[in-house]
Amino acid sequence: MRAMAANPNVFCKLSGLITEADWGGWSASQFTPYLDLVFDAFGADRLMFGSDWPVCLLAGTYRQVKELVGQYLSARPAAERENVFGGNAERFYGLKVHAHGPAA
Repeated sequence: MRAMAANPNVFCKLSGLITEADWGGWSASQFTPYLDLVFDAFGADRLMFGSDWPVCLLAGTYRQVKELVGQYLSARPAAERENVFGGNAERFYGLKVHAHGPAA
């Protein structure tokens, strides 16, 4: 992971986590060392959340996957959480995402 992260144009998607664990007996704390590794290697500016849906349904729900990453990120600054849960994907894929709601 660190060798890949040394390339500044490489991003990492946080996806497929729970299907690589014991499908019936995983816990969020089991993923901390792996999440620590990728956050240390890539930083919050090159990580993207990915649900791995529908494959994740083999080991849990979409909500559980999102909560797993959200719980890990809960102590990090809001800007980092926003990057991982969308901002980095917008940048990487060149997406133009507009805020919903009334026009200013």
